[in-house]
Amino acid sequence: MTGTAQYAVRSHGGLQPQAWVVGVAHVAALTALPSCIWRLFLAAGFSMGYQPEWMAANAGDAADKIYLVALSLLTEGLALLTLGLVRPWGEIVPSWIPLIGGCRVRPMAAVVPASLGAVALTLLWGLNPLMYTDLFHDPLEPQGGWQILMATAYLPLIFWGPLLGLVTWAYYRRRCT
Repeated sequence: MTGTAQYAVRSHGGLQPQAWVVGVAHVAALTALPSCIWRLFLAAGFSMGYQPEWMAANAGDAADKIYLVALSLLTEGLALLTLGLVRPWGEIVPSWIPLIGGCRVRPMAAVVPASLGAVALTLLWGLNPLMYTDLFHDPLEPQGGWQILMATAYLPLIFWGPLLGLVTWAYYRRRCT
C-alpha cells in the first residue's frame, strides 16, 4: 500500500502508525534500560566487577552516585521520547503543558532533533563492541563474567540510534507525505 491508505485515522485527525513501527519504537526505548540498571547498581554501591580503586574514583562519593542516577534517568528519559513518534502526544502537545498544550506538533520539530539524535547515537555507540577488546583494556574494569555481563548491558545501545532513525523515518512518512 502507498500513501495514507496504510494507516488508520485517529480521532484527532492524525494517522495512526503501523504496528511494526510501534513495536520498533518500544524496542528502541528499551535499548538503554540495561545500561541504566547497570549504572544504578554502581550508584547503590555494588562493585559490578570493578576494582576498589576504580570504585573509589568513579562511584565513591555522593556526587558520583548522584551523577550515575541522573545519567541513568536522563538516558532512559531520552530513550522514552522515541515513543512520542508513535503516540498521540507526538502529534498534539498534551493539554497539561502550559502555553502550548493542545497545539499540533510541527513534524519537523520532532523529525529534526530525532534525526540528529539517531545519527549521534549511532556514531557514539557504533564503536561499543571495541570497548570489550584488549584495545581498551583497563585492569581496573570488570573482567571475566563481569565483563560479559557489562557487555550484555551496554551492547543493546548499538541499536538505539538505528532504531530511532527507523521510527523517525516512519514518523516523517506518516506526517509529511
